[in-house]
Amino acid sequence: MRTPRIRRLACAVALALGAAFLSPGAPSVAAAADPYQVLVFSKTAGFRHDSIPAGITAIQQLGAVDDFTVTATEDATAFTPQNLAEYEAVVFLSTTGDVLDDTQQNALKGYVDGGGGFVGVHAAADTEYDWPEYEDLVGAWFKSHPAIQEARLTTEDHVHPATAHLDDTWTRTDEWYNYRSNPRENVHVLQSLDESSYSGGEMDGDHPITWCHPQQDGRSFYTGLGHTIESFADPDFRQLLLGGIQYAAGAVEADCGDGSPGPGPGPGPGGDSAEAEAYTSSSGVQIAPHAAASGGATLGYIDDGDWAGYATLDPAGATAFTATVSSAGAGGTIEVRAGSATGQLLGSVDVAPTGGWDTFTEVTTALTAAAPGAGPLFLRFTGGAGALFDVDRLTLTRAPATEAGGSSNVHLFYYPWYGTPEGPAGSWRHWQQGGRTPPDSIGADLYPKLGPYDSGDIAGAVDQHMEWVQRSGAGVIVYSWWGQGGYEDSLAGDVLDAAARHGIEVAWHIEPYGGRTAASVVDDIAYLEGKFGDHPAFYRDAAHGDRNAYYIFESLKIQDWSALDAVKDTAIVLAQTTDTTKVGHFGGIYTYDGIAGATAPGWKQAGDYAKANGLVWAPSVAPGYIDDRAVPGNTTPTLGREDGASYDLEWNNALDPAIGGDPTWVSVTSFNEWHEGSSIEPASSTPPRGHGYETFEGAYGKTGEAAETAYLDRTAYWADRFEQQLRQRR
Repeated sequence: MRTPRIRRLACAVALALGAAFLSPGAPSVAAAADPYQVLVFSKTAGFRHDSIPAGITAIQQLGAVDDFTVTATEDATAFTPQNLAEYEAVVFLSTTGDVLDDTQQNALKGYVDGGGGFVGVHAAADTEYDWPEYEDLVGAWFKSHPAIQEARLTTEDHVHPATAHLDDTWTRTDEWYNYRSNPRENVHVLQSLDESSYSGGEMDGDHPITWCHPQQDGRSFYTGLGHTIESFADPDFRQLLLGGIQYAAGAVEADCGDGSPGPGPGPGPGGDSAEAEAYTSSSGVQIAPHAAASGGATLGYIDDGDWAGYATLDPAGATAFTATVSSAGAGGTIEVRAGSATGQLLGSVDVAPTGGWDTFTEVTTALTAAAPGAGPLFLRFTGGAGALFDVDRLTLTRAPATEAGGSSNVHLFYYPWYGTPEGPAGSWRHWQQGGRTPPDSIGADLYPKLGPYDSGDIAGAVDQHMEWVQRSGAGVIVYSWWGQGGYEDSLAGDVLDAAARHGIEVAWHIEPYGGRTAASVVDDIAYLEGKFGDHPAFYRDAAHGDRNAYYIFESLKIQDWSALDAVKDTAIVLAQTTDTTKVGHFGGIYTYDGIAGATAPGWKQAGDYAKANGLVWAPSVAPGYIDDRAVPGNTTPTLGREDGASYDLEWNNALDPAIGGDPTWVSVTSFNEWHEGSSIEPASSTPPRGHGYETFEGAYGKTGEAAETAYLDRTAYWADRFEQQLRQRR
């Protein structure tokens, strides 16, 4: 492991540049000790910014003050483990396109993961699109930008050395990037753009522009600023750039989070809260210290007409607003609005004087429904003269969008193929995969909370499964089915009964059983319809003619699917592909792949094609994929869970219209495919020792037994978000 050199500096030293580069009147301090090395890389394979030379010069001048040496290069052969070990930080200065080969990419990743620092400036986000891990390193990939123009930035962190010198807002001219995804859930945002202050913002009011995050044992910093030559002569921007380099190099300590995702983007089901002083845009208000307040501060200095915006709070679906307030002033009214300070009025509540600024009470009001796509939460304040009141904490309450039985649009792939010697199967089935010896050693990298169970144990394991599926917020399981008369077929009726007891419905995953053809699949559909079609748990999609659903795994192994035309009016049959030239005769498309969801290749195209041609689009998301124990010596790619980060990334991709293509359904790989490590079924927090099992420890901040159900609860969160999105789309 590479150990970063951390210099513990006095606050003034950590934040200062020296008189030559600060605005007039700023104090001058001596440079810090412990010189270090910085590599500046500016190779371009696409658009080339004419500000690159100015950027190199500026970083060299900053190094002269802060005592670091700058090596500038456009030679990618510099990216070897041996060479990179000489540097405390690597700066990608408006790089574009594919600038590193596979070996050089691995060297950079190993360098940062092992304790090095990465700094991305502006077009660094327009780089290495064929390397998925680069998106994690930089934070987000470039999508588009409007014309160069003036805009207002909001400082979200007044402590980090890159932004501690800035006021609450900063107005400047630059080229403002939109990104393919919102990085907020995976990074610590230092600055965001106020999209109401310029034209061309495309991130729905939550627009991070400068951020940082740990990267394994290393550190990453990125700013979207720096397109113009003039930027590098701006003292405030230079200070921002210096603070980012200092953080990445380990020259100063800064809190950029622990590298694990927080509760996720936007509101969670049932409500969401925030400290009122954590606004992302404002007019007139200030943060007021109050020892008695939650977080030690309030939103204060409120006068008539002032307002505050909260880019991360979405009022869509909120039914009520509650705020903790205090007032030794005149009192007044809080107007709850969507999109802007003059946007749709959702409700208002009066605030009466409480007798003191440290005497708090709660006020609440019902809200009308926000218009689809209305935008983030804004509070506008009205009243008489002088200070009106303070706001401490605010909460939006929302009714869950998912129906009582779960979302019929979220489908979990379910596997009924497990068996034990003591159970109905009469022998070990599937648990011994990979040459393992159950019950302690099984072919999976995670160990079920139920232990290695029998899928025929309907009253035990299966009934517990359906209770957990209900908790997950999904309304449908997709039953893995291997042909007429097979083991899974023999259990199907009992599993349907268990599903019905919990309000769950059952669709079908027709697997590649021996001799499967298009004609046999048509016969299978008739068989399943005839055998189970009248069962209350048999899934039918009311939005698509009450047709039932059949996912066809490895559909590309059969070339001619014209036989499906016979069932198109009664069944939705989904092809497993994003190649839209291979979906003729099908009624829908899905992906299944638990790894591909992290980069969503072809998803937008498939979604757009499905919409244009009246097909169902059901991209598949997964919490991760690892099959080392089930397939010993496997060299195919895997995808770690990273305490929930992979699951959130894939769900974000699915629900972002620019990436996921507006899904009809979202399919989850999987509820219980233990061999592939993709399960959301609870995994034991205390698996048998000595076998190297992983656990869900740390997922979404949960530990011990509480972590066992972390992915069920996170699925419920995303199912609710998806239903909210579908309501707005209608």
